[in-house]
Amino acid sequence: MPYFDAASSAPLHPVARQALQAALDEGWADPARLYREGRRARLLLDAAREAAAEAAGCRTDELVFTTSGTRAIHTGMAGATAGRRRVGSHVVVSAVEHSAVLHAAQGRETTEVPVDRWGAVSPETFGAALREDTALACLQSANHEVGTEQPVAEVASVCRAAGVPLLVDAAQSLAWGPVTGDWSLLTASAHKWGGPAGVGLLVVRKGVRFASQDPADERESGRAPGFENIPAIVAAAASLRAVREEATREARRLRALVDRIRTRVPELVPDVEVVGDPVRRLPHLVTFSCLYVDGETVLHELDRAGFSVSSGSSCTSSTLTPSHVLRAMGVLSEGNVRVSLPPGTTEEDVDRFLEVLPGVVADTRRRLGAPVAAEPSAEAAPLVVDALGKRCPIPVIELAKVIGGVPVGATVTVLSDDEAARLDIPVWCEMRGQEYVGEEKAERGTAYTVRRRD
Repeated sequence: MPYFDAASSAPLHPVARQALQAALDEGWADPARLYREGRRARLLLDAAREAAAEAAGCRTDELVFTTSGTRAIHTGMAGATAGRRRVGSHVVVSAVEHSAVLHAAQGRETTEVPVDRWGAVSPETFGAALREDTALACLQSANHEVGTEQPVAEVASVCRAAGVPLLVDAAQSLAWGPVTGDWSLLTASAHKWGGPAGVGLLVVRKGVRFASQDPADERESGRAPGFENIPAIVAAAASLRAVREEATREARRLRALVDRIRTRVPELVPDVEVVGDPVRRLPHLVTFSCLYVDGETVLHELDRAGFSVSSGSSCTSSTLTPSHVLRAMGVLSEGNVRVSLPPGTTEEDVDRFLEVLPGVVADTRRRLGAPVAAEPSAEAAPLVVDALGKRCPIPVIELAKVIGGVPVGATVTVLSDDEAARLDIPVWCEMRGQEYVGEEKAERGTAYTVRRRD
């Protein structure tokens, strides 16, 4: 059945499987040793580094292998900030960075650069956040939740002019091509492009001040201590080279399938917002949010129908707060569905998904008692809706039920203690043509006031 969550982890590429098996037989010895088996392991490791460096657009002596993409980010940020500790400890990141970057920045004074509604930063705004004591700036090449590509080259130029190194998280984009621009550090993760899990890349350009914060070790230039997992590294490099060779053709094909989803979903499902840049985006990823939908139920029902998708919605068992990416963009968070197509996805897979999705959303809305097409209610509505203790999307559903009974120009107030309501109620107003008056703290939770326009 179709697997549509390649942005989380891509299926193991056939080339990776073959390379892994071969390297298990040939690359088990210590590459630091001078005997025959050690030399053979060293040749495999050197060849893998050369292939990965070519894909990343760097020198081989600038690239080291880590145990994961997250580890590469933490090592890169710690080493780069320590290397510039005389300058200061201030860090600049975009508001939509991966949680690994945000976690690594904790404990340091950090400025988050806002993004537009598509999820992209402005180079001018990013540059304005740089200070004399800024040790490091971080910007992803493309967003992991909505697919929007960032203006990395322009931001890199701004950072270079300010004398601040830029770390680029290229986990989502490296499979599709090199990251352009004069960046200073780069990280990536093999399982994102069909390599085995447990292999990350860290590139530190020559001339970048870097002081490793790990225990001293002679391996991987002292930046990634421990015995190298040569079979996994060889498989990661082989699969990266393979997907790059297929990238142009596969990107064109998947972009057409994603365009079909972006166009057809709003036609098939009422009250849907497709989020992320429609043009400057990854070719295989599309995200949309559905009003009046419990995200966890939608994911479970799609799974039962054979489709594995992801979500940035707050309505999941793992979190009760909206995705920080969707929140920073100011878009609808409830009922969020992320579809990321792996290589090999067929038109039939996408057509089947488009057949199943409308029924899943409609059934979920019906179970939650959502209004049908937001038709006005014939009954008078109370001016205050008590949605305390009710989770997304119930506060918005309750608002939609009563707004039709409120006189034009009058207001209705929703009481809610659900964090998602702060984002979803204003977006609902925008989608339904109503006026969002504002919010204020209530005795319990927050009071959100909406004025009926028509």
